[in-house]
Amino acid sequence: MALHLTRPGLVVPVPVDPLGVTGPTRGQARGPRWRATSTNRFVPAEVDSSLVDQRIVEAVAGAPERAAATGWAGLRWRGADYFDGYDARMRPRPVPVALGDRKPIRAREGTELRYGWLLENDVVTVDGLPVTRPERSVFDEVCRARGLEHAVQTISMACRADLVSLDELLAYRRLLGSRQFTRRFAAAVAMSDENLWSPLEATMLVYWVACGFRRPRCNPPIFDSSGTHVLTPDLFDPVAGVAGEYNGAVHGRLRVQRSDVDRDDRCRDLDIEVVTMVSDDLRDLRSFGRRLASAYRRAGQRPRRRAWTTDLPEGWVDTSTVAARRALTEADRRRWLGRGAG
Repeated sequence: MALHLTRPGLVVPVPVDPLGVTGPTRGQARGPRWRATSTNRFVPAEVDSSLVDQRIVEAVAGAPERAAATGWAGLRWRGADYFDGYDARMRPRPVPVALGDRKPIRAREGTELRYGWLLENDVVTVDGLPVTRPERSVFDEVCRARGLEHAVQTISMACRADLVSLDELLAYRRLLGSRQFTRRFAAAVAMSDENLWSPLEATMLVYWVACGFRRPRCNPPIFDSSGTHVLTPDLFDPVAGVAGEYNGAVHGRLRVQRSDVDRDDRCRDLDIEVVTMVSDDLRDLRSFGRRLASAYRRAGQRPRRRAWTTDLPEGWVDTSTVAARRALTEADRRRWLGRGAG
């Protein structure tokens, strides 16, 4: 496939050129100065094949026309940094390439060829590279998820990057009819949230609900009676007054530990119960379930002294949905989200 990238810093593989003008001659291609990326596609040997975006380009360049990067690669190409191209053991993941209903081609190391249907508008071009639309990229990733937890992480992080909304995913689900994996996809969309800020917050949400408790809100800002922002917990059940926080390895640092202690102190002042999930809980979530149940029990035994509110004060901009974030100006994105568009 001939690519015309507009994104700098990447090298498009080229075929052999007998004149050596647009690509290596056949003899040069066999030498040490060129590296083969696929059949009759080469890049200079110094091009770093470990760069994730370069791997995506090389995978698509070796595919037939109308093939496209999909799954994590399609989302990564559009700017969703969570999809870094590595698995849990930090090994490079194969680049998924959607081929549609084509005759099988030879598989290549580092590339995962995905055959099957492609809807009419599933393939678009972004910065010169064919990729599947975000809804299809998410669907393809969810189809191969290890379970509900991983599927919810995928959807929530795609929403976090404002690439898709849950309504857009549900609309795409309706287009799919009764195709394979649509039930799994619908269940994962129903569990996901547009305001989760990390994949492990998605993990905590899934297990919070699995423990049988009311579905919490995700990252809602909490204010005191004067309208002063007090904290924004990862998860919060405003009916019971129970907040959930995920503390990973970074929370072992002294400055972060102090911030956590200050947060817990503020919560006690407001009669909010905090339950914390730590990285060790991922091995056995029964301990987290017991702590969560204890937090609900303690919250239920307290007198109803609601010294806080989740109502947004005047001047506070809601950023809890994809639609709200997309509507922000560039200046407001930097002010309220700490990041620019895209």
